[in-house]
Amino acid sequence: MNPIQVGVCGWGDHDLYPPGTPSRDKLALYAGHFPVVEVDSTYHAIPPVERCARWVEETPEAFRFVVKAYRELTGHGRPKGAPERPWKEVAELFAAVLRPFREAGKLSMVLFQFPPWFDCTREHVRHIRRCREAFADLPLAVEFRNRTWYEPRFREKTLRFLREEELIHTVCDEPQAGEGSVPIVPVVTHPEAALIRFHGRNREGWYQTGRSNWRGVRYAYRYSREELAEWIPRIEAMKREARQVTILFNNNSRGDAVPNAKELIDMMGLTFEGLAPRQLGMW
Repeated sequence: MNPIQVGVCGWGDHDLYPPGTPSRDKLALYAGHFPVVEVDSTYHAIPPVERCARWVEETPEAFRFVVKAYRELTGHGRPKGAPERPWKEVAELFAAVLRPFREAGKLSMVLFQFPPWFDCTREHVRHIRRCREAFADLPLAVEFRNRTWYEPRFREKTLRFLREEELIHTVCDEPQAGEGSVPIVPVVTHPEAALIRFHGRNREGWYQTGRSNWRGVRYAYRYSREELAEWIPRIEAMKREARQVTILFNNNSRGDAVPNAKELIDMMGLTFEGLAPRQLGMW
């Protein structure tokens, strides 16, 4: 496996494919450019197992998936119209979805991204332990979106807790915009894996949740070459502590994720083995 993996979040909305490419063909084409992808749709709904098996079949042997945990498991609540089910039942349904990725050896990790109101409290620590116990045999990554976890009085306790629970610390690059954002903390807590997610630095748009297109504003940001260069020594240092570092770009509101991911790959001189063959004329 590549010791540094670079990809983007989702594969459907990027300016990466020939015009008119059907949605069903995009993942196979994506795998010709990047060795890893984040599956975002599993946060919004638990998909049929057959769909996940199809994604596995459409990608090369060396390809990896970071699967985002379903929203009811992370405290975001049920989506409108979803049936009421016990938490344990939801966890079992989601575990079944992960089976095709696991059996094919293509599951990089499961990402538990907790909501901005999920602050550093005993109750929330207990909830993380509950998640760890429910998926005890899987690699789990934790992403905090509340700054209290990194306050001086909690920071070392937070990182120690992640190590003790064998959880992968998600390092974020995002706007520094108060309690609902987190600082850059490039610390590895698991010897096998580390995760870095680039959300952009659009401070003005970070909290504009009242707008109809707030997601399109929040992640609208193009990293400069200088901003990406800041990360290279951090990534190299993290690589020395984890067997594999996975880097994902989520700044795709206006099509910036793929160009930034490609730019970082070029800047670091990375090459990836096992990519899918590219079609003639593809970028």
